[in-house]
Amino acid sequence: MIALGFFAQAKTGHAQQLETITVAGGCFWCVEADFEKVNGVTEAVSGFAGGTIANPTYRQVVNGGTGHYEVVQITYDPTKVSAGTLYDLFFRSVDPTDAGGQFCDRGESYRTAIFATPNQKSAAEQAKAKAQSDLGQSVVTPILGASEFYPADGYHQDYYKQSGLILTRFGPKSKANAYKAYREACGRDERVRQLWGDAAPLAGS
Repeated sequence: MIALGFFAQAKTGHAQQLETITVAGGCFWCVEADFEKVNGVTEAVSGFAGGTIANPTYRQVVNGGTGHYEVVQITYDPTKVSAGTLYDLFFRSVDPTDAGGQFCDRGESYRTAIFATPNQKSAAEQAKAKAQSDLGQSVVTPILGASEFYPADGYHQDYYKQSGLILTRFGPKSKANAYKAYREACGRDERVRQLWGDAAPLAGS
C-alpha cells in the first residue's frame, strides 16, 4: 500500500509539472498537427479563445463577429521543452507578417496571436523580437493576455489523422487525406518555407 501510494503521488506530481500555452496560427487543424509532433508536447487541443461569446460553435466563429480566434492549447513537459522554444517554433510555423488571416484562410478567426499568462509574457515577447530580427520584417502577431479556452467539437480534434470519409470536390476521401489536400492547396508550407527557409522545422507536418 505504501508503494502504491508513493507511485500515485509520483504520477500526480508528474501531471502537475505539465504546462500549457495557447496560440492562434490560422487553421487549428494545422497547428495541432504541427505541435503534436514536437518532442515534449503531450497534447494539442483545437479550440477558440479571445472572444466575447461563451462556448462558441465553429460556425459562429468562422462567420465572424465573436472576436474569437481559432487556437490550439498545447500541453507540454517543461523538463523536455520550454515555452520559449515552443513560441520560437510557433513563429516559424506561421506567417507573422500577415494581419488579415493565414494563407488561404482570411478573416478575424484566422489571425495569429499568442495568449500569454503574466509568467509567459516575457518568453513570448522575446520570441517575437527574435522572429522580427531574423525576418527583418515587421511581425504583427499580437501578444494578448490569457483568455478562456473553449475546446472545439470532437470532430475537429486530431482531424489530420482521422480515417472517416468525407465528400470533397475530388470525390470521397478520408479526413486525413482531405486535410493533406487542403493544407497543400492553401499554400501553408510553401509560404512558411518562403519566409523562413531552413528555419521552418515544422513545415510539411
